[in-house]
Amino acid sequence: MMNTQMTAARRELNVIYEISKTLATSLDVHKTFREALNYLLQALDWRRAFVVLSKPGSAELHGLCAVGLSHEESQRLKFLPGEGIVGRVYATGMPFSAPDLRAEPLFLNRTGGADQSPGACVAMLATPIRADRRTVGVLAVDYLNPQTRSNFGDDLQLLKMVSTLMGQALLLHRSVSAAHDSMQDEVRRMSKALKSGSKIEHVVGTSAPMLEVFDQVHQVAPARTTVLLRGESGTGKEVIARAIHSLSPRKREAFVCVNCAALTESLLESELFGHEKGSFTGAQGQRKGRFEMAHGGTLFLDEIGDISASFQAKLLRVLQEREFERVGGGTPVKVDVRLILATNRDLERMVKAGEFRADLYYRINVVSIQLPPLRERREDIPAMAKHFLDRFNRENARTTQFSPAAMRVLSSCYWPGNVRELENCVERTATMAHSDVITDLAFPCQGNRCLTQVLHHIDREDAVRPSRLTEIPIQERPMGPAGADTALPAPTEVSPEPVAVAAPTAVADGKPEGESERLVWAMERSGWVQAKAARLLKISPRQMGYALQKHGIEVRKF
Repeated sequence: MMNTQMTAARRELNVIYEISKTLATSLDVHKTFREALNYLLQALDWRRAFVVLSKPGSAELHGLCAVGLSHEESQRLKFLPGEGIVGRVYATGMPFSAPDLRAEPLFLNRTGGADQSPGACVAMLATPIRADRRTVGVLAVDYLNPQTRSNFGDDLQLLKMVSTLMGQALLLHRSVSAAHDSMQDEVRRMSKALKSGSKIEHVVGTSAPMLEVFDQVHQVAPARTTVLLRGESGTGKEVIARAIHSLSPRKREAFVCVNCAALTESLLESELFGHEKGSFTGAQGQRKGRFEMAHGGTLFLDEIGDISASFQAKLLRVLQEREFERVGGGTPVKVDVRLILATNRDLERMVKAGEFRADLYYRINVVSIQLPPLRERREDIPAMAKHFLDRFNRENARTTQFSPAAMRVLSSCYWPGNVRELENCVERTATMAHSDVITDLAFPCQGNRCLTQVLHHIDREDAVRPSRLTEIPIQERPMGPAGADTALPAPTEVSPEPVAVAAPTAVADGKPEGESERLVWAMERSGWVQAKAARLLKISPRQMGYALQKHGIEVRKF
């Protein structure tokens, strides 16, 4: 008797060990639960077994897996809480045992298990599967001739231990699945955010400075906050302003644009605020201003740094109160307008010099977005040039393309006019091209026909331009034994005795202060031609090249 009990205990221990090992092999509970049921039937000589689970949002229990049941029988594993033996176990959370299903009123025989062995006694055991302190399913088994088994109660106890292991495996599976789903959602959200943040309609750019601008645009667009766009002329401030409007909740309303530098003070006031009939000569009727036209939408005021001091005071009141009076009128008009302003001026310096009201500056400088010049995002130039050329080809039914050498010319230019100048250069060159392939020789700058070096003079911050041509001495290298200049290395070589620019003698008469500034001054006066700058400073071109390299001065090409 003692040996029999020890043998049964050892068998149950082996069953628990094997099932726990099986459940730990994978997070696929359908697979591991089925393998565990298979082992149970083989080790304990049981006939059939199945697992039903509750699903979120559904009151019905559905079959997860079954062993010993046909496919049709498995499809009928559906129970409501409290329905039959399985439903009662789920509803009460208590195990249930039926030594003879023929005498059990709760037995529904939904899968036809009692009909498979006519005349035989069939017993059924069912235990709840619990996870996180709640019942999530039911494990049920049946077998024949229970009267021949002396350990009926031990079988139920063993089944309870198996259901506990299944509950832990199910809890782990759901925790990992929830974490995985959350991570997938976050990846999709970030991917969508990056995808949307890295692209703005009608704006070409993949460089780091432009991606930062795109992020700022997407961040500020949903708010009503006033935005100040800053950057050199031609950097695309109006395009960015339209992008902010199109990404905002006001995108279905009007986007009204006003160039403040193009109108006189009186015309600007009438243009922005409107006028009443008879308010001035020619005012034959009432006219709405741009503020009223932009009601509910966005008003873009370009070149805000060029308005007069008196108009600054009028604009400040409108920005503060969001109301104004038409020219010649006395009735206040309230508007709901989102303001976007732009300037290429140094407003801080203007405030310091008394040219721009400090209170207006603080009112408009809420969110400031700095647009980088084209020379600071050269990696965007090929894509932008191709974009402009493709548009030219569509409009003119052409198939023009850039050669690699032509693209190198475009990428190396300084572009003082930024995107606007690049667009004009592409259109001009494509128009005058004699073939479908634009080479480097097709650009006007390759034949000294580019007007950029005449029209644009690059001003360095804090550098003072001389008012007249004065000699700027450059310290020559020591003379050789025969009185000739000691040979200078090429600009790309490392010289053991670098050429030094003589120290400044005075700041009077507009002379630049430092040697670096004087080199830049000479290059600018000579249109950034090194040979001319060298003659201006009375040094050799090789000395000029080395001096530029020494001070890290970028040679600007036009």
